[in-house]
Amino acid sequence: MKKDRINKIRNIGIIAHIDAGKTTVTERILYYTGRSYKIGEVHDGEAVMDWMQDEQERGITITSAVTTCVWKGNDIQIIDTPGHVDFTIEVERSLRVLDGAIGVFCAVGGVEPQSETVWRQADKYHVPKIAFINKLDRIGADYLGTINMMKERLHANPLILQIPIGSEGDFAGIIDLVGMKQILWDNETLGATFSESEISPDYLDNTLKYKEKFIEVLSEVDDEIMEAYLSETPIPNDLLVSAIRKATINLKLVPVLCGSALKNKGVQPLLDAIVNYLPSPLDVPPVKAIHPETGETILIEAKDNGPLAALIFKVSLMEGRKVSFVRVYSGTLKTGGEVYNPSRKIKEKLSRILKMHASKRDRIEEAGAGSIVGVVGLKTSSTGESLCSSEHPVLLENIEFYEPVISIAVEPKTHADQEKLDEVLTKFADEDPTLKVRKDEDTGQTILSGMGELHLEIIISRMMREFKTSVNVGKPQVMYRETITSESEGSAVFDREIAGQRHFGEVHLRLKPLRRGSGNKVLIDMKDESAIPAVFMPFIEKGVTESFESGTLMGYPVVDVEAVVTGGSFRESLGTEISYKVSAAMACKDALTKGEPFLLEPIMDAEIFVPETFMGDIIGDLNSRSGKIESISTRSGMHVIKATVPLSRMFGYSTSIRSATQGRGTFSMQFARFDRT
Repeated sequence: MKKDRINKIRNIGIIAHIDAGKTTVTERILYYTGRSYKIGEVHDGEAVMDWMQDEQERGITITSAVTTCVWKGNDIQIIDTPGHVDFTIEVERSLRVLDGAIGVFCAVGGVEPQSETVWRQADKYHVPKIAFINKLDRIGADYLGTINMMKERLHANPLILQIPIGSEGDFAGIIDLVGMKQILWDNETLGATFSESEISPDYLDNTLKYKEKFIEVLSEVDDEIMEAYLSETPIPNDLLVSAIRKATINLKLVPVLCGSALKNKGVQPLLDAIVNYLPSPLDVPPVKAIHPETGETILIEAKDNGPLAALIFKVSLMEGRKVSFVRVYSGTLKTGGEVYNPSRKIKEKLSRILKMHASKRDRIEEAGAGSIVGVVGLKTSSTGESLCSSEHPVLLENIEFYEPVISIAVEPKTHADQEKLDEVLTKFADEDPTLKVRKDEDTGQTILSGMGELHLEIIISRMMREFKTSVNVGKPQVMYRETITSESEGSAVFDREIAGQRHFGEVHLRLKPLRRGSGNKVLIDMKDESAIPAVFMPFIEKGVTESFESGTLMGYPVVDVEAVVTGGSFRESLGTEISYKVSAAMACKDALTKGEPFLLEPIMDAEIFVPETFMGDIIGDLNSRSGKIESISTRSGMHVIKATVPLSRMFGYSTSIRSATQGRGTFSMQFARFDRT
């Protein structure tokens, strides 16, 4: 019975570019599955999944929200993710724990920049996907154009399962190519009721062409379908469904569905597709984990009675209380039970387990394999850490976090705010791994670093609203990186008496610049291997690595540099861990100064949508911002300019583009690389 329970779970995420309609799709899913008694609209600030005040006011999703609904006896656990590039980490950590995803595309905008980013993130974690092409009722909607963009930009292999009836203002319903039926929705019931009928003779010839193409594409990845196709024998629906499911789970095909969530059309077939084509926790390969002591690889299968293996993928502050979001891969979490965190080597107690519905939560006694739940009581454990039993310790693959690209200085307005500020920022940093907090030693200011202007704006807003902490904010500052131009050598001797003990260490090293994006490397290549005992090498490496955290020009992190330790000296009984760590750091700083250091700044990929009338003004403005235009194309009656621009020149660009285009131009921007300008 328990295996059957796991088989009926679907853990899915809804991913897309901003404004493609993710939250609107989720709201319809909740309404049609009976999870919500009314449809909440994003533009009214009433969407269930956008529960934060900032989300409701701005009409965008900022934090990924978790909910569960039931469709035809299956538990669908949904994570609605943000579409704005500043909150990409929310998508990353959600996809890490999901078994399937729905990529929502706007039929007018097609595959937009952030759609590409989230699609690649899903590919990175081998997440099977369904595409839902939304907004077919909008002027300029292009169903086939969007599918072609999926092929070109995402290198996806789309399988068209539905075709629209009518387009733009005449969009009325869909034709299902699997069941060969026509589906129309009833506007009176907000789309809750719909009728299925024979395909109208007007659409039959076109439908048969698409059906032929659909079988052809499917036969290329399924031998059984290929045999039936070549022998021209009728293929039963259940065989088609199982073949589509297998091809989707094996990442060979992406089923494509269509509709208009805002007009309440196309959502119920999407729910059927989630159940029919996306995997349960039993259908995906076992999760790989590592034994923290032996380093051996352990495969974790989805079993309620197996040893506990769970991952904290998000930490959130709800009403001042820390709630950890956990995906259970194996075993069972129990209220009041004890769990072991192998990263920190500590045991923690679960005081409550919560079934989440956005900001609302229901207490449950236990959560088995495949569950996504909120947990209260974990005081120390943080995002990306594993939970298991002390008898069977396992480390699940961690979540990669992004480096911040923009900073602001904050100062408390009053003495009372000063006392609260550090505590509040610590809570935010625990919740959001892309937010970095540091004290500037020269000015005494607190520096917040994040993924973009909006990201930091939201943090400041939440400080005031949730914690009543007021701050003065300095202008945004770009987070640069430092690197070197030429090879250089450095050496240092640390010979000092500390607390009555003499410490001696001498290190020689060579630095060499690497190509952009290579990262840093620390190598040991000493002609005389006995010059420094091997026991001190890890401390030398640590000293070099730490010195790379702050460069010699302006104190920014150093990137794309290879450090090779070439020699040094050792004195019996005086050589210590601290002496070699410090001398390595000093030698590294010496070499960095000699290596002709320079700054690298964040370069952004920008995509600007403008009417033709304003093209000249926008191109001139981009040139004045040191932008490099890469391409200009036309999409849905608008010109699309792709360019790379230094982040430092793009502050306040949203205001500039609005005033230059009478409010008709829009743009999106995402981090591309650090480079010299």
